[in-house]
Amino acid sequence: MNPIVQKSGLSVVGLLVAGGCALGPAVAAQAAPAPAAPASSNQTDRNAERILGVDYQAQPNFYYCGPAATRIALSAQGKALSQDEVARLLGTTEAGTPSALDTTRVLNELTGGKYRTTEIRDSVARPDQVEQLRRDVLAAVDAGRPVVANIKGTTVDTDGNPHSYEGGHYLTLVGYRDGGDTIRVADPADPALGEYWMSLPKVANWIAERGYSS
Repeated sequence: MNPIVQKSGLSVVGLLVAGGCALGPAVAAQAAPAPAAPASSNQTDRNAERILGVDYQAQPNFYYCGPAATRIALSAQGKALSQDEVARLLGTTEAGTPSALDTTRVLNELTGGKYRTTEIRDSVARPDQVEQLRRDVLAAVDAGRPVVANIKGTTVDTDGNPHSYEGGHYLTLVGYRDGGDTIRVADPADPALGEYWMSLPKVANWIAERGYSS
C-alpha cells in the first residue's frame, strides 16, 4: 500500500500540548479572502512577509481537521463551502480523512487542477525534501493557493508554543517570510492562536512519512 495512504490519519486534538484543546463551534477569525498579489520571481519580494487572505474556521470536532484545513485553502481562492460539504467530498469519517491524495483531489475538483501531492516518505525530512517544500510553498502562495499539509508529531513554533498531534492532523500553510525559511500555519485545531509562524525544517519534519497538497 502506498505509504501516503497507509500512514495518514485523523486529528487527535486532545493531545495538543499548549494548554490542551477545547473544541467549540467553528468560528471565523479573519475577514473574507483578500485578492492574491501578483506572482513574482523577484527574490527581494520573496524575502518579504507574504500571507494569503483566508476565512479561518476552527474544526468543530476531533475528526474534521481535513475538511477544515481544505476549506481554509479554498476560501483564499474564492470558494465558499461549508466544512460539511468539504467533508463529504473528501470522504471524511470519524476515522479521519484518508490522505493528502484526497485533499489534492478535492482541491483540484474545485479550483481547476493546479494542485499536486508531494510525499515525504522518510521519518525525518532530507535537506532536498526541505528545499522542495520551500519551492512548493513559495510557488503556491505566490499563485494564491494555500498548501494543505498532513502532519504528525510534536514541534514548537517561533514563539515557543508547542503543538502536538501524535495521531495525525491536517493544517494549512498560508504564507511565508525570509525567502521561505519561515512558514505561516493556519491550524484549525487551535482557535486560540488561529495562525502562527514555524521554521521550514520543522514544518517539513512534521510532514515526514505523510504528504502535502500544493
